[in-house]
Amino acid sequence: MESAPALDGETVLSARRISKSFSGVQVLFSVNFDLKKGEIHALMGENGAGKSTLVKILSGFEQPSSGEILLDGKPVRLPANGAAEALGIVIIHQEFNLAEHLTVTESLFLGREVTKFGILDRRFMQAETRKALDTLGSHVDENALISSLPVADKQMVEIAKAISRDARVVFMDEPTAVLSGEETRMLFEQVRKLRDKGTSFVFVSHKLDEVMELTDRVTVLRDGQWVKTAPTKILDGEAIAQLMVGRELSSLYPAKSEPDVDEKIVLSVRNVSTGFVKNASFEIRKGEILGFSGLIGSGRTELMEAIVGLRARQGEVFVRGEPLAAHDLHAANAVGLGYMTKDRKAKGLLLNSGLLANLTLQSLGQHSRYGYLDPRSETEALARARRRFDIRVRDANVLAGRMSGGNQQKLLLAKVMETEPQIIIIDEPTRGIDVGTKQQIYHFISALAREGRSIIVVSSELQEVIGLCARICVMREGRIVGVLEGDEISEQEIMRYAAGLKKQDAA
Repeated sequence: MESAPALDGETVLSARRISKSFSGVQVLFSVNFDLKKGEIHALMGENGAGKSTLVKILSGFEQPSSGEILLDGKPVRLPANGAAEALGIVIIHQEFNLAEHLTVTESLFLGREVTKFGILDRRFMQAETRKALDTLGSHVDENALISSLPVADKQMVEIAKAISRDARVVFMDEPTAVLSGEETRMLFEQVRKLRDKGTSFVFVSHKLDEVMELTDRVTVLRDGQWVKTAPTKILDGEAIAQLMVGRELSSLYPAKSEPDVDEKIVLSVRNVSTGFVKNASFEIRKGEILGFSGLIGSGRTELMEAIVGLRARQGEVFVRGEPLAAHDLHAANAVGLGYMTKDRKAKGLLLNSGLLANLTLQSLGQHSRYGYLDPRSETEALARARRRFDIRVRDANVLAGRMSGGNQQKLLLAKVMETEPQIIIIDEPTRGIDVGTKQQIYHFISALAREGRSIIVVSSELQEVIGLCARICVMREGRIVGVLEGDEISEQEIMRYAAGLKKQDAA
């Protein structure tokens, strides 16, 4: 592919002919990239395209195998492990870079503590932390322990930490993945203000609508190579998606099949409560894809974790008419009820282990003979899973943490399916993955339903539940407030229930 064209204007940070290899495997091929002063530049590409590697090189967390980095037009070797912050280069990591045992204030000022007469000036640091959080519209307590915060609040702290450091260049890697619509709006408002003051941003996201709304230019990578750099205003979402995958995405969602009312009810949830969730009831039939929508914090994940036994609950759950014991994950697995967590890195996969160890972790009994693991059985299972779910890795021994987000998500789905569940709860099936892999995941889900399996899809993306599901439960403040189907399903109708503008007796 040709090199990216040189661009006019004041350039802050540049990559020139950057290549990178890991253990002899090349992941970037002579990539050029320019970031102008006071611009928001989207970096797009499928998982495995090389985006994260380029970001790490441009922020000093990795060194290139060849090529050079220019800062203000001068060649520079960026210091490692975050030390590039001293040069004004800050990264908001997709995986949180927060100390769980510290407070919010301590996390924001870690490594740059303010002292007065040789003593920590806690009052000043708390006030500055409060100011940074208020700028983002966040109500997080500046004295709260990081470990006590939900995921969305941790993301706001990570963002506040980055933008409070008077950075010249800020890299944002999927910053809105766990944020609500209002939190995203506040973040974008602050980013625009900083841009207008001369701060430059690199925005890595798989949300095409956000890229179109926020950014000034777009650079697309594919298979480790530069494809195109262009002003955002001359592109549209479809054009960007096509550049990313190298093909036309004519059908993102598979054909939707209506649930057969004559099919047997395989899961019945009756008046389930768990902490925040109150008296939730719903049913799902064989072969149905049932959606769960609602704002972040509405209780969707808590309800699903209570159903499968990861949380204590009150109320009743029946699988094929038989009661399911409460707070017993093994009992759920034994009756064919599987759960795919939304947090693949913290709860779903062993990042420091290989594909094989992750794939069979929940199904070791199926790969054992006389009390010992059968390596041949595991190896055959991995070969099947790689074919079935299109897990693309050059080396089958690669650590899960080294894989792209899309391949991690496919591996997690394969791990859940290795237990052969007939009812599968999939929480945020495509969080942090590219549009091409999203299409694959959607078709995997549809194929599982056609096999007669029942799927519950929990998603914060309205188009996702609308595109996949013929029936959608909407949650608000721990309760199921509406069940939509057929012509009732639309983004506007879902949001009316989610925002409390409309009420309906749940089925």
